[in-house]
Amino acid sequence: MVKEVSLIDLSKKFAIQIVDVCNSVREEFGEKVLTNQLLRSGTSIGANIHEGNYASSKLDFINKFQIALKECYETEYWLDILYETKYLSIEVFDSLKMENSKIRIKLTASIKTAKQNL
Repeated sequence: MVKEVSLIDLSKKFAIQIVDVCNSVREEFGEKVLTNQLLRSGTSIGANIHEGNYASSKLDFINKFQIALKECYETEYWLDILYETKYLSIEVFDSLKMENSKIRIKLTASIKTAKQNL
């Protein structure tokens, strides 16, 4: 039986991948504006999930997870821009987009469950 990776672990791994990709793009192309945006949104996902797990109430938990979900959508936007402007290869783009999607799906399910249990 395969153990499911937790949302915290998934988002932390994703944040590290985002940092690595942003550093690579900066080194290779000298691009900073778009990578700064991606760095902020991509690492904010995990930070909000982490914070949500220490929420003071169920509503606070939902709020933090909804912020993380918004950051997923923003991250997807910056990945699209970096790919379409040729800063990311298709392999890197597809991999990051897939990881972001996994996190988004888990966040959506967690928010839905939390709202049902209010």
